[in-house]
Amino acid sequence: MSLNVFVAVILAALLHSVWNAMVKKAEDKYISLTAIVLGHIPIAILVIFFTPMISFQSIPYIFVSAIFLAGYEWCLLSAYRLEDYTKVYPIARGSAPIFIVILSLFLFNVSILQFELIGILVISFGIIILGFQNIKTFKNYPAITYALGTGLFISGYSIADGYGGRVSGSPLNYTSWLMILNAIIFLTLLRIMNKSGVAKKAFNKEKKILFIGGTLSYIVYGIIIWAFTQAPVPTVAALRETSIIFALFIGTFFLREKFTLLKMAAVLTIFFGVILLKFF
Repeated sequence: MSLNVFVAVILAALLHSVWNAMVKKAEDKYISLTAIVLGHIPIAILVIFFTPMISFQSIPYIFVSAIFLAGYEWCLLSAYRLEDYTKVYPIARGSAPIFIVILSLFLFNVSILQFELIGILVISFGIIILGFQNIKTFKNYPAITYALGTGLFISGYSIADGYGGRVSGSPLNYTSWLMILNAIIFLTLLRIMNKSGVAKKAFNKEKKILFIGGTLSYIVYGIIIWAFTQAPVPTVAALRETSIIFALFIGTFFLREKFTLLKMAAVLTIFFGVILLKFF
């Protein structure tokens, strides 16, 4: 991975942690996540007019990725009904790189260097352990199942975007069409879940998350899809999850959360994994 790609993904991780902090701070995760998804639309429409049109070959990947994104959102919301955000989200994000590695190695014959593989696994482990800050989490099997399902869907849309972004010829334009399609599917999903009124509440109660958080989320996604065109999907996906380090510091300094020994161990573990990815 080149230095330019490495820095871009780290920047994306930082921005990812910012909009996630906005969601974390919100009381109703249904409303906040809806605000993020709908917040993609304004900037997506703007970018479409200022970037080259995607290739015809990338269109199927957009549909596949949008389906996986919908699955990710459904599993995440389902997990939030059963367990706290701080316990569910690390398991979901930490398991995703592992699923990506497994699928890439056994289904797509992607070549991964030994130290890259170790680095990915170390980063994932460092993130996952944050989900078990309370021993009771181990006993909430439905929540863990949904969290792992979320991670599996993340791996699905990441791999689809890796191939789709490369053949699109225009990663940002690809991102825009994907975000618009995802918003349409997500609104349909809310209706199926009898949560159709959530969209209106997102516009009325979470304008900051909708416009600022949604824009940041779009920028992050666009950077990552571009990075997928420059480096292997498993390494980019694992490096993206270092956003959890920034999230921990935001939580400590801005949300007044306690920085525990477990969090310190997680940060050091993830940092060690990043060193393995970049320098070996």
